[in-house]
Amino acid sequence: MNNKKLRLVIILLAITTLTYSVTATAKKGTKARKSEKAITKPETPVLWRSPSDIQSRNLFFGPGGKEDAPHTVFTFIKEDLDGTNPKFDVEDENGTKWKVKLGAEARPETVASRLVWAVGYSTNEDYFLPLLRVEKMPAHLHRGQNLVGPEGTLRNVRLKRYLKGEKKVGDWQWRSNAFTSTRELNGLRVMMALINNWDLKDQNNSVYEEKHPEGSDSPEQVYMISDLGASFGTTGRSWTHAGSKGNLKAFSHSRFISKVTAQYVDFKVPTRPALIYIFSPGEFTSRLGLRWIGKRIPRDDVRWMGQLLAQLSPEQVRDAFRAAGYPPEEVEGFAKVVERRIVQLNKL
Repeated sequence: MNNKKLRLVIILLAITTLTYSVTATAKKGTKARKSEKAITKPETPVLWRSPSDIQSRNLFFGPGGKEDAPHTVFTFIKEDLDGTNPKFDVEDENGTKWKVKLGAEARPETVASRLVWAVGYSTNEDYFLPLLRVEKMPAHLHRGQNLVGPEGTLRNVRLKRYLKGEKKVGDWQWRSNAFTSTRELNGLRVMMALINNWDLKDQNNSVYEEKHPEGSDSPEQVYMISDLGASFGTTGRSWTHAGSKGNLKAFSHSRFISKVTAQYVDFKVPTRPALIYIFSPGEFTSRLGLRWIGKRIPRDDVRWMGQLLAQLSPEQVRDAFRAAGYPPEEVEGFAKVVERRIVQLNKL
């Protein structure tokens, strides 16, 4: 199929699904607005904090640090059926609860959380374990049963620590939030392009209430992207998880910056999903609606983020990938792509 025919198919699809899309969007918008209204409280909204210690941040252990790294006995609590990847909750011998994620997102999410945190954004305290044993595993999981070995052993998992005093109070929207048009939000858009995170639906954005944040007597509402697993692969949803998440070949061959003007920068991420999703009109149309997130970002804000990233040392960048258990050759390959992109940002 040539390009003209392809464009015609897409246009016809868009026309035939317009009513569906508008209705669905309106319903989602109403729900999202109610969510935003529900979480609008006197608490101070926080998206970004100035990272005065970028050069000394430990990207191997991430925001949780070495002291909170998981290394104890884990017991199964319950399965989590949200999202597309198999997940379940566990508790360690100290009573700390963790979210275990299996599958293709475990490694890239661990890396992404460290790079995003390094430049001042809040992220979950994620850790990667090449081997985990969980006691009292059920005889059958709804998802990921094939990933469970004898006696509750699992390989290549991500653990997210539940923080005391932290409570999720809602989701936030990319188009309308407390930080719309700010440098901080634009910088986060740049970060999503840097790591090729294409799964930017609003459901992946969380607002957490912290009643007693460190260094402050006032409660805060912390805005973060709580799911960064669709990173370091293709620039849009691919046919398979293997190519779209944590895939060095796809990441290294993907295009980063698509257009530069005197005022704005356009990034390639996120692109439309693979054409196979044309047979799923709702999915295809909703993904097309995310493409603006990587477009028309003010050039000054792009440079600002590039300057923050430039403070990271080669060792720090590589530590982020080492933390996710990538083999040495892939650590080096991923790191070189990230470093090359940081150089591009600083040449704008």
